[in-house]
Amino acid sequence: MASKVEAFLSANDEEEVVEAIRKAELRTSGEIRVHLERTCAGNAYTRAQELFHLLKMDNTKDANGILFYLAVDDRKFAVLGDSGINNVVPDNFWNSIKDGMEARFRESEFKKGLVTGIELVGEKLAAYFPWHKNDVNELPDQISTS
Repeated sequence: MASKVEAFLSANDEEEVVEAIRKAELRTSGEIRVHLERTCAGNAYTRAQELFHLLKMDNTKDANGILFYLAVDDRKFAVLGDSGINNVVPDNFWNSIKDGMEARFRESEFKKGLVTGIELVGEKLAAYFPWHKNDVNELPDQISTS
């Protein structure tokens, strides 16, 4: 039986998304995670907030965790960052990330959408949270599911 990730992304796609996370985290000390689940009964942003806490993303040293959340069957997604990021980025920051992803998602290019969002986050957050040589990877890079 295929995992939830494999049902949505091929093994190669999953590797490319994880590699995009690793590369982005070489530019920024921000901690990036991707979480997939089949359905989301309510609002995707609200669900992402719940998962952010359950995944302990609100425990990073600089409050700079970023969650890419996708409810695959419902075609809902949210991108959310911790307070340390939200205190320094412009108001339209998350919408600009989501817009780049949504364009790919509309074309059913889900891996490209995720990679686009991850790359943008890495690039833009480097200005606020640059990577340092003694930076510690505080959260796993693998895609989580529920």
